[in-house]
Amino acid sequence: MTGPVLCAVDVSNPHRDDNVLRMAARLAALDDAQLDVITVVPDYGMSVVGTYFDKDHHPRIEEDARQRLHDLVAEVLGHEANEKVRHVVVTGNAYEEILRVARADGAALIVIGAHKPDFRDFLLGPNAARVVRHADCSVMVVR
Repeated sequence: MTGPVLCAVDVSNPHRDDNVLRMAARLAALDDAQLDVITVVPDYGMSVVGTYFDKDHHPRIEEDARQRLHDLVAEVLGHEANEKVRHVVVTGNAYEEILRVARADGAALIVIGAHKPDFRDFLLGPNAARVVRHADCSVMVVR
């Protein structure tokens, strides 16, 4: 691999992505690649919903997500591994932000879970399906 492994996790569902994170760490270790772990915070600021929150709400949500991300990686991979991981917290649409960060960082691989399948997606969640369809690099979908 010539670029980092980007692992997408959802910190709002604790430990649902443990196996995704473990798989990404194993794949990064195979080539001594950098492991980047990303979580995406929804952007309510520009919507009608955003009017119900004060202006300091979003920075607090991002900081909470950052702390949850650090805690999750430390619990699943250990504190030593957590020190080497690049933790990425971004705001926006999940699949768009995952793809944007992967392109900007030159990711060699995206690792994502197959969550929230419905009949239209035939066992692949909507974010994972869109990442697979539009990524410029390889994508591993973990069940």
